Amino acid sequence: MATPTAPAPGNTDAPRIAYDRAGQGPPLVLLHGIGHRRQTWYPVMRELAAHHELIAVDLPGFGGSTAPAPGSPYDVEWLVDTVQRMCAELGAEHPHVVGNSLGGAIALELGARGAAASVTVFSPVGFAPTGTHTGLRALAAGARMAGLVPEPVRVAAAASPPARSIARRVLRGDPSSPAARGLAFDATLVSAGSPFVRLVPRVADYRFDHREVPCPVTIAWGDRDRLLPPSGARTALRRIPHARVVSLLGCGHIPMADAPGLVATEILQTARCA
Repeated sequence: MATPTAPAPGNTDAPRIAYDRAGQGPPLVLLHGIGHRRQTWYPVMRELAAHHELIAVDLPGFGGSTAPAPGSPYDVEWLVDTVQRMCAELGAEHPHVVGNSLGGAIALELGARGAAASVTVFSPVGFAPTGTHTGLRALAAGARMAGLVPEPVRVAAAASPPARSIARRVLRGDPSSPAARGLAFDATLVSAGSPFVRLVPRVADYRFDHREVPCPVTIAWGDRDRLLPPSGARTALRRIPHARVVSLLGCGHIPMADAPGLVATEILQTARCA
C-alpha cells in the first residue's frame, strides 16, 4: 500500500495531502469524517482492493495532511474543490466516491458536480431534519470551550472512564463490544485554533440542497447513530429522490468500525450500478 503526500494540485503553497493508494481496477476514493483520518477505512479496503484502485485520503487538517493557513478558506465547498483537484492530479477524474459524515457531504457534492461515477455515503452531514445539526452544533460549542482548558488537563479528562464511556456510546453501534473498549476522544483536536475548531462550525451550518446527482447514489445510515440521527435518511431521500437508502442494523456513526464487510458490500453494489 503506497502512502504518498503531495501538495494540493495547482498551488505549491496549499496544504499537503496524505493518502494511501492500493488495489487495482476502476478508481474509488474514500473520505473520512471530521476529526478522523484515512486509517478508518483500512478494514473496508481489504474487502475492496480486489475490485478497485483505492485512494484513501486524509482531509486537509487531519491525519497526515496539513490545514490551510489561518484566514484562508476552509469549509465544505473548499474541501470539495480540493478533493476534486487532487483526483484529477492523480488521474482519477471520474472515480467512484465514498464518504462518511463530512466525507459523505464531500462525496455527494462531487456527485452533484458530475465528477463521480457513483456515490456511496454513510451518515452524511447536511440532512438534519430540522435544518440544523444539533449534535454538531453541540460539538462545536464544546470544542470552543474545551480549547480554553490546558491540554494536559483535556487529555487526562478524555482518558477518564466516564469520557471513554461517552465516546463509546456516541461513536459505536455496540458500546460494549471488545473493539470499542479502548476508544476515547482525541483531546488534542480541540486546541484553540486547531483545524477541528476552525472547521466544525462550518460543517454544522452546512446543508445539502442539490436535487440532481447524475450518478448512482446509496445513502446508508447506522440505526444506532447517536451523533447524526438516522431520520436524516428520510430527508436525504426527499432531496435525492433516486437514491437507494439503506439502514445498517447495529451500526453507529462510523459503520466501518462496526461492520466493515457490510460497508464494503454496499460500496461494491453501488459501484456496479454505474
